[in-house]
Amino acid sequence: MTFKLFGNQGYLTADPKNVESILLTNFEDWCLGSRRPGLMPMLGEGIFTQDGRPWKHSRELLRRQFVRIHRQDSKIFDEHVENLISKLRSANGVVDLQPHLLRFNLATTTALIFGEPVVALPGEETDTFEKAFDYSSYISAIRLRLADLEWIYKPAKFRKACAVVKEYASHFVQLALDDMEKNGEEAASERHAFILELYKEMQDPVLVRDQLVHVLIAGRDTTACLMSWAFFLLVRHPKALAKLRSEIQLVTGGSRELSRAKISKMTYLRCVINETQRLYPQLPVNVRVAAKTTFLPSGGGPDGKSPVLIPKNTGVGYSVYHMHRLKSVYGEDANSFRPERWLGSELDGIGWGFMPFHGGPRICLGKEFALTEASHAIIRIIQTFPELRLPPETPIVPPGEEKQALTIVVMSAEGCKVLLE
Repeated sequence: MTFKLFGNQGYLTADPKNVESILLTNFEDWCLGSRRPGLMPMLGEGIFTQDGRPWKHSRELLRRQFVRIHRQDSKIFDEHVENLISKLRSANGVVDLQPHLLRFNLATTTALIFGEPVVALPGEETDTFEKAFDYSSYISAIRLRLADLEWIYKPAKFRKACAVVKEYASHFVQLALDDMEKNGEEAASERHAFILELYKEMQDPVLVRDQLVHVLIAGRDTTACLMSWAFFLLVRHPKALAKLRSEIQLVTGGSRELSRAKISKMTYLRCVINETQRLYPQLPVNVRVAAKTTFLPSGGGPDGKSPVLIPKNTGVGYSVYHMHRLKSVYGEDANSFRPERWLGSELDGIGWGFMPFHGGPRICLGKEFALTEASHAIIRIIQTFPELRLPPETPIVPPGEEKQALTIVVMSAEGCKVLLE
């Protein structure tokens, strides 16, 4: 479709062929456009605000860190998962899993990049950081939607929240540098490897701080939303929940000890995660701007199958949310939760019709970390609470018709209410 905004024409697509062209085939024809100024107040310089050579450099620096992390076992999540389970055990009545999962994800992500979880700070300081992070993310999402008019919306509270986020990130960078100076690089790297590896390359605490905030915004809300939506769907589909519970019991034998090897054997768990990401992709909408005159391979002509000329500086939005619900790709039940569609050959060759972690050169570096973290938490919650279910008299509507909250990610506007006991 085409639309006009303040006299400028733009496009929106949900066609996998067009998305592949933008993100892979003609990757060099596209740039971030207004996304950079829209996100700079919160994020600063880093992988999500850069194009060209600076982006390639940032990506390579972060890629090395995620390769190192991927070599570690899933036991890196044990402490944080057990803290989550402990908090859920102390809850009574109807429990909203969503805020618990957001805080759990904040702990794992900050432990990964800062060397210790932000939630280890005194309660008031943790709340300050979380509120500042949530608010600055919310306003950043609005600024992204204003495109070239982002400059008209920069409230004082937003500037203050961005400063708080950067101040906390700078605090942990300084902790790592002080640790290195006091105890030596080798000893300090056992705790602050992520920060110190970046510092060795950049030699600038401010640039290191910005990269940390980029990783934090990429990993915090996205994985928490995946877990929250998974439970949102499972308690509304008790047969799927029972099937997943049986698989977990079969593979683990009831043991609480988890590993990547065990998780990889849980075929139905991966189907549930795929189906959750299909219906509720964590980054539902994205935009690119033509860096030069180019084209989209589909959408033009009387039948909509001809190429479309895209002039330089034209914005094109692509909706992964709508693409994941195309009946031409997923069948007549595309709007239904059916994990079994991922078994067998039904979706062989789906290609760009399924894009939960973006795609092309900018594909998510933290994909494996996120999947392992989500799997670990989902398994342990299901093991711990055999009576997990939907509260009685909760209205059930088809997926997509519930109230949603859209910032940079999409989450349930009413949370994820469950009964645990």
